[in-house]
This record gives sequence, structure tokens and C-alpha cells, in this order.
Amino acid sequence: MIRINMFSQAVSVQGQGVGSAYQELMDLMRTRLVDEFYVTNNKYGVSDLTHYHTINPTYFANSFASARGRKIGYVHFLPETLEGSIKLPNLAKKVFYRYVIDFYKRMDQIVVVNPIFIDKLVKYGIKRDRVKYIPNFVSKAEFYPERQEKKNAFRHQLGIPLDKFVVLGDGQVQARKGVDDFVKLAKANPEMQFIWAGGFSFGKITDGYDHFKKLVDNPPKNLTFTGIIERSKLVDYLNIADVFLLPSFDELFPMSVLEAFSCGTPVLLRDLDLYQAIIAGYYLSGQDFDQMNAQLRQMASDPALLNKYSNLANEASVKYSEDNLARIWNEFYHEQYAIGKKLGQIR
Repeated sequence: MIRINMFSQAVSVQGQGVGSAYQELMDLMRTRLVDEFYVTNNKYGVSDLTHYHTINPTYFANSFASARGRKIGYVHFLPETLEGSIKLPNLAKKVFYRYVIDFYKRMDQIVVVNPIFIDKLVKYGIKRDRVKYIPNFVSKAEFYPERQEKKNAFRHQLGIPLDKFVVLGDGQVQARKGVDDFVKLAKANPEMQFIWAGGFSFGKITDGYDHFKKLVDNPPKNLTFTGIIERSKLVDYLNIADVFLLPSFDELFPMSVLEAFSCGTPVLLRDLDLYQAIIAGYYLSGQDFDQMNAQLRQMASDPALLNKYSNLANEASVKYSEDNLARIWNEFYHEQYAIGKKLGQIR
């Protein structure tokens, strides 16, 4: 049996898509692929494959040990995607960004969740044949369409009328996520109920923290900031939402969109090139506030349009399901084991 050790601190900071992606893969490995692989977490014994999910300095150091076998690195972000997320002094930022790329170069194989990052990594000096695209996925056991009576009960719990049009956003409260536009959309549509599920995962080092703290503390009357919530509760919010809206300026492959798809919730996104390679055709989009506002109002007034994109969300959820990704990860790990054996990386 192939031995795989996962190194990760992804769940140590709540409210991150990285943590959600890690949890989904670990659950898949311990259910669908339990007969194929012996999987451990943060262990320092001998492994055939070592999969690094986060870039902790201690992991960089232990990557030099021969016991690590063949080293696989997961790319959830690049230096440019951190802009608008965290605020660091210029010198610290320069050092950290250099470290990020050095960590990726240290790996024998890189996995990206969006194919557009392959060219970017090549520009950083990583060979193209060392980069593999494997998308994120969501478990239907955790994110699924709920019964209408449960949806109604949760609306009642939150004090939201059954006929109120609900717009849900999800993610860290930061500039990159487009939170300012989300607030602006709430102000422009007072007849709708807006909810942002997420908070300050990085605390006061969040870029623009003071500005966003004021927004969170004094939102428009029709906007609620929930703070960071457990994934087990997020499914309830997604099910009462008429639309999932993510106005981010930059993403890799947001788990929140997959979670919305899995619940059959229609999705509206900012029109970004990076989405075209992975989920084109499954969502509505707008390039800026005006276009997103127009799309949102059309969705609110056209039940047939909502139904169409609910069906498309369900179609997308099949493409990015556990069944499909279990096959992809199984093939990938077996391929990496064979390469590692051939190169003498595995004892």
C-alpha cells in the first residue's frame, strides 16, 4: 500500500478555502481511497509521497529529509493573489513572496487548482511538466439541497420573511473579495436581504482592516455579517439564498462557489478570466458594480432565469463531485509513486 503523509496547518486559521479543500481531500482519502493508500497527517516517519498543503517554514526544512519520498506541493495562492488579502511592510512582503516561490520550487511535483496558474508558475522558473491541474471538489454529504421545510425553519430562525429575496456572499472580509461592492449592492437594493458569511481570518493584518471593521460594525440595515461560521452551518445559509454572489477581484478556484453549486444555488460572479477555464457556462457574471447590479435585479425578477442557473449549478456539482475527483486523485498518486520509484526517491 502506498504511504502518503499530508503536511498541513490549513485548518488552524478558520474561514479559509484552503482549509476546506484540505478537509475535503482528507475525507475522500479516508473513505473512497482507503484501500489504495495509507494516509497520515503531520507525521515525520518514512513516506512514499509527502503532500504539502501549506507552506510553513518547518515544512520547508523537513522537505530536505530523504524520508519524505517524492514531494508534492499544493498551490493555493501565488504572490500576486495575496495582494488585497494581507498587509505587510514592503521588506517583509518581498521576503515572504520570495519564500513562497522557493517553497514551490523545492517540490518534485506541483498541483494547481486552476490551469491558468500553470503559465504563471512557468514564468517563475518551474518546469511545465512538473505542474498538474486537479480541481477542487465538494462532498454532497456536506453540501446538498435541503428540504423546503428546513429552509423555511432557518429563515424563521434568522427573522427573514419567506418571500424575501436573499443574496449570500462568503469568504474572508477583505478588499480582494470585493466586499465593498457587496455592501454597495446591498445599499442599492434595500428590498433584498444580503448576508456575508465570513470574517477576519487574519485579524488586524488583513489589508484594509480598519475600513472593513467599520463596515462590519455598521452595515446597511439589509446586510448581515455573520462572522466566521462552521462549514456545517454554511449549508443552511446556501440553501436559503436565492443567489450566491461572489464579487472577488482575484481567485484561484473558490471552494465557496463549488459549495453553492452543490446546494443547487444560482451563482453570480465578477467576470474574471480565471473562471473561464474551469466553470464557464455554469454562472452569471458582471464586469463591475453596474453589470452585477443589473444581473442581480434580473435574477430577482425572473424565476425562470433562477431555475435555469439552479439546474446549471447542479450540473457543475456533478463535474466537481467526489466520484469524479476520487478517480483523478487515485490516478495521480499512483503515477507519482511510479515516478518516485523510477527516480529512486522512494525507499
